[in-house]
Amino acid sequence: MATIRRADTSVGRHTVGRRPRVSYPDVSGPDVSGPDATLLATARALAKVDDAVAVVLVEGISDQIALETAAVGRGRDLGAERIVIVPIGGAHAIGRFLTMLGPLQVRLAGLCDLREEELFRRGLAARTGSTPTRTDLEALGFHVCVDDLEDELIRAVGTVEVEALFESQGDLGSFRSMRNQPAWRGRRPEAQMRRFLGSGSRRKLRYARLLVEAAVVRDTLPRPLDALLTAL
Repeated sequence: MATIRRADTSVGRHTVGRRPRVSYPDVSGPDVSGPDATLLATARALAKVDDAVAVVLVEGISDQIALETAAVGRGRDLGAERIVIVPIGGAHAIGRFLTMLGPLQVRLAGLCDLREEELFRRGLAARTGSTPTRTDLEALGFHVCVDDLEDELIRAVGTVEVEALFESQGDLGSFRSMRNQPAWRGRRPEAQMRRFLGSGSRRKLRYARLLVEAAVVRDTLPRPLDALLTAL
């Protein structure tokens, strides 16, 4: 099996506020939201691919956290199964990572947002020789979130539960202040919550875990996450 060189690594009812069951993957600690967080997470994931049977390419660390949390919620140990989730630092990098991992005899899969679907299509077209349809993408193991992972999770959990999570984390006051700003006043709650989740890197990572845990308890895990885990 080919080896990735060191140089390549540059690239029921939910009870809110309960004790976390899983820590941030590979990037726990003060650097989780720093400028090098994605590079660090990518390097640590790539260090494991030589022994992997499957590699999942995702856009960022929040996607990695969501997938690993969903797996834990389903009673799975991805490490023991030799499944590695690699945050690639944005969909623009998908072609480079597909090329990098191509020599390895490993199954590839992935997850992306709706607005980045075309980038994934083009990257896979270069690999397969034809541009895949949405059905083709899923057959290849690549799944698309509509509109993005946060939107999927908010719909899966429901706005009442999401607001309860905000309260349990001490964020409800900040959320209410944001939604009363002129630009967001009167907008749909789902849109307001999506904006709030995306307004800070630590917040986005923390709620990736919390929202997935809530969805697992409610048995409403978003289809892209559920289908990807099932395929793996």
